[in-house]
Amino acid sequence: MQNLTLTWQSAGGAAAGLYAGAYVASRVRKPSLSALFREAGTLLALFALWQLVGHLSVMSTDHALDRASWIHHTEQVIGLPDEASWQAAVMPYPVLVRLANYYYAIMHFAVMLAVLLWVFVRHRERYAWVRNTVVITTAVCLLVQFIPVAPPRMLPESGFVDVAAEYGQSVYGGAVGGMVVADQLSAMPSVHVAWCVLAAVAVIRVSRSSLRWVMVLHPVLTVAVVVVTANHFWTDGIVAVAILLFAYAVLALAARRRGRVSVSTETRPRGAAEERLEQVG
Repeated sequence: MQNLTLTWQSAGGAAAGLYAGAYVASRVRKPSLSALFREAGTLLALFALWQLVGHLSVMSTDHALDRASWIHHTEQVIGLPDEASWQAAVMPYPVLVRLANYYYAIMHFAVMLAVLLWVFVRHRERYAWVRNTVVITTAVCLLVQFIPVAPPRMLPESGFVDVAAEYGQSVYGGAVGGMVVADQLSAMPSVHVAWCVLAAVAVIRVSRSSLRWVMVLHPVLTVAVVVVTANHFWTDGIVAVAILLFAYAVLALAARRRGRVSVSTETRPRGAAEERLEQVG
């Protein structure tokens, strides 16, 4: 399988190009095109940061496997289903395994890009809320990912199999264009899970179509895929959703405070100067 994952260098270069295009478009008085380029550049810049943080985390890989083993053991102690058993149930079906590998490699970024483009074009008034959620969620995830944690596929002694490598579909198998790809020790938290839930919530809240609930399938499939491909533990996804909820709380609090400021501005008492001006008018 060809590695379809952008490196941080290529994503960063594309983001810089889009920002330059946004500047040119603004100079020729094309505000809509400028905004589109700017927002696309922001998304690619976030993706570049995600890849870069993953690369930087390998600078200190001490205990990454130990942390993964501890997570797996803790999940078993508290009674969560064993991810290895889920993977074992799918292994006899090569078609499902290949489809899961493709879904993991492609749909994560593609669906988020499609959702952001749809909201930007069709529901511009809701775009800032979606974009800000993406930014806060991704930023917090990146901070956590500075601590290296190995994915389950690196624990064969616990029954996990690196099915992407086994089927020649690994997005981590080599460089693209001779450049370094993201490392494999950024399993905690799962940005895949954070983004898929975020995309589903955005579509359900913004759209008024009865078909919007079909979007729930995306997080369901993504969670199943990251588990059966042994790319993430359940805990990686749980922490990712907790970070997403934190982002929603931050945005809700900010909106509430803006509302209070707006109300206080509208209801503040008029000064003597304002009253005199009103009388003169």
